Amino acid sequence: MSHTLYESKTPRVQRCELAVPGSRPEMFEKALKSGVDFIFLDLEDAVAPDDKLQARKNIIQAINDLDWKGHGVTLSVRINGLDTQYMVRDVVDLVEQAGHKINTLLIPKVGVYEDVYMVEAMLNQLEMQQGLKNRIGVEALIETALGMANVEDIARKGTAGRLEALHFGVADYAASNRARTTNIGGLNPDYPGDQWHAAISRMTVACRAFGLRPIDGPFGDIQDPEGFKLAAKRAAALGCEGKWAIHPSQVALANEVFTPPAAEIDKAKRILAAMKEAAAQGKGAAALDGKLIDAASERMANNIVKMAEAIAAKNK
Repeated sequence: MSHTLYESKTPRVQRCELAVPGSRPEMFEKALKSGVDFIFLDLEDAVAPDDKLQARKNIIQAINDLDWKGHGVTLSVRINGLDTQYMVRDVVDLVEQAGHKINTLLIPKVGVYEDVYMVEAMLNQLEMQQGLKNRIGVEALIETALGMANVEDIARKGTAGRLEALHFGVADYAASNRARTTNIGGLNPDYPGDQWHAAISRMTVACRAFGLRPIDGPFGDIQDPEGFKLAAKRAAALGCEGKWAIHPSQVALANEVFTPPAAEIDKAKRILAAMKEAAAQGKGAAALDGKLIDAASERMANNIVKMAEAIAAKNK
């Protein structure tokens, strides 16, 4: 291993992240009880301009009134973009009025690291002002060509601050690249394979190199559960830890895909046991079920076991 290593910043179970528009307060309590790991209350794309200010008030009230932690929910808010008139008051009002119950802020359309730094600088000052004991994390949406061109730099510099995760925003990414599609996620029949593979893989590599969580974004067709599961499986295969849900019906699907099945956990534990026995015999490799296993197998198995343990601990 290299002598330059970046440890995971803030481990959280994030198999599914449910998006809930701030302009739809009647949806908040239903989302709270959906069994999802993460919820982001949205002030950005899901809220019409005329509803932005009321949505902010709705979200602040919901953060304070509902028992998010008691339902096992990690709570995030997607603020408006840095290029809008809403972003500054989003951050100030949220932290001043409800900062003690917010886990992370999700920054949309991050193009350069300085976008993240601006929000972090505001959080540093506001947390001191409010005397907050909890440290609010930051997550960044990679959903533009500029953001993907700078994704490694964003991830690397983010290790010094509050950045915890990168999310792949497929819809705006498609628009930014002028991709020939109007779908939110899913496969294009004119492309031989998965047209989002390279982008998700690049973002995931940047995350894993610098200790961040990679999260796949939305799948727009809520009437196609099988398509959602296939997209989630492709993201999981590339190393993503979870995927967005834009409807409560997608939560169970994401949880299923990003929870290691019992057979996979059992195999991982047998790999660890076999490698431990091999080490006791002075061997660096072993055979299990007729296949060679070695130190790399042990590292992969450890990932699965640790993930399963984290999910089990959360569900207690």
